[in-house]
Formats: sequence, structure tokens, C-alpha cells
Amino acid sequence: MSQKATFLPELSLPAIAAPMFLISGPKLVVECCKQGIVGTFPALNQRTSEGFEEWLIAIKTELKQWEEATGKKAAPFGVNLIVHPTNPRLEADLRLCVKHQVPLIITSLGAVKQVVDAVHSYGGLVFHDVIKKRHAQKAAGAGVDGLILVAAGAGGHAGTINPMTLVAETQQFFDGTIILSGCISTGRDIASAMQMGADLAYMGTRFINVAESLAPEAYQEMIIAAGASDVTYTAAVSGVHANFLTASLKAAGISEEDLKKDHKIDFGKELDTEAKAWKTIWSAGQGSALVKDTLPIAQLVENLKEEFKAAIEEQSKLLQLYPK
Repeated sequence: MSQKATFLPELSLPAIAAPMFLISGPKLVVECCKQGIVGTFPALNQRTSEGFEEWLIAIKTELKQWEEATGKKAAPFGVNLIVHPTNPRLEADLRLCVKHQVPLIITSLGAVKQVVDAVHSYGGLVFHDVIKKRHAQKAAGAGVDGLILVAAGAGGHAGTINPMTLVAETQQFFDGTIILSGCISTGRDIASAMQMGADLAYMGTRFINVAESLAPEAYQEMIIAAGASDVTYTAAVSGVHANFLTASLKAAGISEEDLKKDHKIDFGKELDTEAKAWKTIWSAGQGSALVKDTLPIAQLVENLKEEFKAAIEEQSKLLQLYPK
């Protein structure tokens, strides 16, 4: 039987910095955990399983040293695994996650019971990302501990369902941890996610624009300049619909006609793989409209906490207006 993640009360803020392809690295993960929110990264951000293990050791070592020096407890960290036949490293990377007892595994493109059981064998948790009810039900059947609901407007491979409906529909059959993703950029947004019934907010785009991010400065500047209408939802880049900064699509020479296609287009040798394409064509969600700066994670989390608290206090005043 599912239950809420036990680490929730230990966080300084109910938030996860989402694992972002080519963006999230050890520095981002460690700083998030030190500030009391969950830091994560994709295993495939390291080119080899050997390099991936080096990152795991580095993260664990630095967090342990920080805890011993400060007497504080860091938030758990997580790794994103692509559970799909096209990922030849899945088995090797999963073995390393078990070896190093990674606290949280985020699975994408496949909810497989064998993976869940492997993580549960050492007490780890598995959160799986979904964009619709059918996917959520399948993941729940595989025994995952949490569902990441990727709603309309999220960066990367987003869904198209309104977050209110997606959360409410999921609550009807799932009593585990619910994590909401999509246009969450401020502390008020995190509070709104909690009001809708989520247990955690999943923040990607906002964490592209931090000092510890691996994103190029031009990428961060493009996010700052972007509004919600400057994000395009297209399957042209990867064959699966995802949200990208329109300016980066245009810079890559992709036509309006290509953007309307429901399959991956031929980029030629320069961008012949998805990894190469994502280095030049930059993903972001509609929440980029509220990102106006690039900050160290410590400052960003402090700002988010202040905004979150103010939003909750403001909401409580409504009880005075509507007491019955």
C-alpha cells in the first residue's frame, strides 16, 4: 500500500529541483540538498556509467562532510533513469544506484516493477513521471511510491492536461506521494500546488537559471527574455511533443511548417542525435515568463520560502472573509 514519502517533514520547502538533461550536475544537486530541497540529476548527464558513479560518490561525500561540519541534515538527492529499451545503460546505472543506495529514483518512459523492486530492496523510493491518467495507473500498478504529474506548460516532454484536473483525477486512485510539475516558478506557485492537493512541487525551468546550473549564459538570458507565448510545443526535436524556447528553434533554422509535424525532423549531421539537438535547441516551460534573474541556489530557495510563507498567510486570511 502506498504512503507519503517520510522525508517530506524534513524539507525546508516542499520542492524538488527536477533532473534536467545537460543542465543538472553535482554542484546543483548538492546545493539544493544543503538548502533543504530535493536535488536531482539524470544519470545520462554523465557520458559513461563510470562517470556516473564518480558523480554519485562526489555527491554523497560532499553531503556527508557538510552534515558532519554543520550538524544539519541534508535533503535527499535523486537520480533520473530512462527506463526504455533505447537506453543501453539502464541495467548498469541501476546497479550503481542500488550499490550506492540512492535515496530517490525518478523513472521516465517506463514504469517497470523489476526496477521498483530493485530500488525498494535497499529502502529507496521511486517516483515516476506521467502526463495522463492511463500512465499514472500503470505506474501505480508497478508499485511506485510517487507520481510526478507533468501538466500543461511544463518544460521538456510536457503533457497537455490542466494541473487541477490531473491532480484531482490521480487522487481518486493513488494515495502515494503526488508531485506536480508545470509552470512552477515562485513560492506562491508552490503554495498553489499544495492547495491543489500535491505533496511536492517539481521545478525545472526556474532551476535552469541558477549559478550552479550547467546551462550556458545565453540559454539563461533567453529564458529571462521569454514570455509564456515564447515557448513552442512541438514533436519536431525528439519525436515526442515537448516545450522549447521558440527563439532557439528559429536559431536552429526550424521552419513553422516543421514545428507542426508530429514526428522528429531531419536535422542533418550537425544535429543528428537528440543529445546534440538539445545542446542547441533549448527546452523551457511557460513558467519562464516569471524568471527574471539568475541567482545562487541559496538565495533562490530563501526567496521561494519567503514567497511561500506569504502566500499561505494570505490564503489564511480568506477564512475571515468566508468563515462559513
